[in-house]
Amino acid sequence: MSVYAITGVSSGIGFGLLKSISEDPQNLVVGVVRNKAAVEQKVATELGKRSNVHIVRGDLTNYASLKQAAADTAKIVGERGIDYLVGNGGFLTHFDAYSPIGELGEEPEELDDVADKLFKTNVTGNIHFFNLFMPLVLKGKTKKVIAISSGHADLDWINNFDIENSALYSASKAALNIIVAKFSAQYKKDGVLVFSMSPGVVEVGHTSDVNPKQTEGLMKFMGKIQAYAPHFKGPVTVEAAVQDIRSLWERASIETGYAGAFVSQFGNRQWM
Repeated sequence: MSVYAITGVSSGIGFGLLKSISEDPQNLVVGVVRNKAAVEQKVATELGKRSNVHIVRGDLTNYASLKQAAADTAKIVGERGIDYLVGNGGFLTHFDAYSPIGELGEEPEELDDVADKLFKTNVTGNIHFFNLFMPLVLKGKTKKVIAISSGHADLDWINNFDIENSALYSASKAALNIIVAKFSAQYKKDGVLVFSMSPGVVEVGHTSDVNPKQTEGLMKFMGKIQAYAPHFKGPVTVEAAVQDIRSLWERASIETGYAGAFVSQFGNRQWM
């Protein structure tokens, strides 16, 4: 049996992880979400009664709520602690997703607002999440902390293929990768594996409501993806992504060089 605590399980990859992991009744999954009641209803509707699924309230932008989530989780898991702590929750927006950074500067107030929210959620929020839940990880047997990052944070990919879009989001994920390495530097001696990984390109509905200008930017980006990965056939399903993610975090270890690493779902720097 393994114990998991995962942020952002209300939809997408997070809900996919919760669904997959909880299929084994020996596993225990704690989902940390902003809207507890809504997610509990979704779990009941889509998964039925699974006694090994627990939902607690916690908002990455609110320290007090994360502190309470850690306390609530401690009551659920008891002395077993947490085997896998997964920082999946995050923020992204259409504002910078399809536009080069020069165009973002034409709307300075929104740029400031979006940058602040990205860093508060994706960086500071995960610092608090990891710090508050680390005592439970130290009690666990497996002792693995995983941050869901993005290939957008890879400088070589940006520079080699002139990837213009998602500047603010990319910066927040690059900062998250540094934070992950710092946590690894502190806790590796305690046997805790901390690393970040990109899940690849996953179909979670992010491109369903783009406007014509954003569509143009998306098509330009897809052209660069094709240049980078001619074999790329399009986004994978959540189910396929979850399988890749779980396979990687189960085989990853300090001994095999994953401590503080930033890798793809394949365990290397091939992002798709």
